[in-house]
Amino acid sequence: MHAVPNRKYRIGRSSAGLGLFATKPFRKREYIVTYRGRLLPNAEADRLEARGSRYMFEINTHWTIDGSKRWNVARYVNHSCRPNAEAIERRGPSIVYVARRRIKPEEEITVDYGKDYFAAFITKSHCRCVKCKERRAEQQAMRRAKIKRAARKRLRLRREKRAAAKRKR
Repeated sequence: MHAVPNRKYRIGRSSAGLGLFATKPFRKREYIVTYRGRLLPNAEADRLEARGSRYMFEINTHWTIDGSKRWNVARYVNHSCRPNAEAIERRGPSIVYVARRRIKPEEEITVDYGKDYFAAFITKSHCRCVKCKERRAEQQAMRRAKIKRAARKRLRLRREKRAAAKRKR
């Protein structure tokens, strides 16, 4: 019989596909998970990225971690414009995620992927973080309100035109 590891996170359904969720609370600055994978020269990582690989974590100007293997649990940490975790480089070279603030159980663990990744893969219209969804919903509500106002104005003008035509007769 195998003992199940007592992890403080689980992989589950997220708005962006699969995500990493806290099962127990994390304190601010507490270690969450390590980003694991093969160490590649940046040139090789760029070639893989050009062919669609998305789990590349650039450490510095020379090296990138290929985190595409499923045993790399940290690959399930999704992007957010308002993240609750951050990536920190440790000796090795390795990358670990630590909590930026207190994280509650069942809260998705997120990091900011950075401007380059955001511009290349996500873009503003496809970001699925809570803040961006709220912003898009607000913009949509404003567009709907503007359309309604315009429709009411057209209706009012039509009625005034009809009333003016009746008065002329």
